[in-house]
Parts: sequence; structure tokens; C-alpha cells
Amino acid sequence: MIYTKTGDQGETSLANGQRVSKTDARLEAYGTVDELNSYVGWLRVCCDEPANSQLRRIQNKLFNIGASLSCAPGEWIRPDDVHELEEWIDGIQAQLPPMHAFVLPSGNEAAGRCHICRTVCRRAERRMIEADSCGEQERKYINRLSDYLFVLARYLVHLKGENEEKWQK
Repeated sequence: MIYTKTGDQGETSLANGQRVSKTDARLEAYGTVDELNSYVGWLRVCCDEPANSQLRRIQNKLFNIGASLSCAPGEWIRPDDVHELEEWIDGIQAQLPPMHAFVLPSGNEAAGRCHICRTVCRRAERRMIEADSCGEQERKYINRLSDYLFVLARYLVHLKGENEEKWQK
């Protein structure tokens, strides 16, 4: 059965069996990570390779971060995972013109979805810090992920030969 009725009174169980309020900071954190994962899946629909494969890998890592928040910090995210994101960022940035101004979250549909993912990622990071229940590598990964999503959005605009919209005061 999909329903257990154990959450009907506003509590739920963490993976370790501990009962907590559905408003607990850990639930807010991994719920936001789950929301981000859903948006990343929505972004994937618009992306070709290699971005699609990278985003699929990211979705699996987001499940690992959710597990870390639901269970206990551990080796859910490794330094190599963070390094992989940094390599992807560097590879994408090498193909982009230098940025001399802030850009508006816009472009095409894929870039727009990417910016939504980026802002949800930033919120997930804030919730993870507030919950204070995940490891250093998980925090580093989610921080790099927002950078990856930003450069990917720029790349998706560049790939279509479109111009980025610059912020104007």
C-alpha cells in the first residue's frame, strides 16, 4: 500500500525510524532537495547530451543528499563528486564568452528551466545549512551545483545562438 496513515497527525519517520514533525528543518531540507530533483528532471526533457547524462547523474546525487538528510551524514557525497561538477563547470565555461554584466534569468525554455533549478538549489542549500544535519561534502556539492546550473543556463542560450539579456539599472 502507498498510504500508511502514520503521518495523519503531522509527524513522519526519518529513515532511522525517529518520528519528527512534518515541519522539522530536516524534512524541509530534504523536501527542497526533492523539489530540486523534480525540476532537474523537468530540465532534462529540454537537454541533449552531454547535459542530459550530467543531469541524470546529478539527480542520483540529489537522492544521496536526501538520504544524508534523512538518515545521518556519511559518505553519501564524495570529494570526487564535487570535483566532477567543477570539471563540468570549467568545460562549459571554456565554451562561453566572458561575462561582463549580470544576466537576467531568461533566454529559451531550457535556460529558463535551468534558472528555476538554480534558484531552488540555492534554497535547498539554505535549508540544508539551517537543518545542520548533513556532511561537508553534501554542502559543497549543492553549492557547486547552483554554479553548474548557472553556467549551463548560459550555455543553453549560447548554444542556440541567442544573446543573453543583461541587467540594466
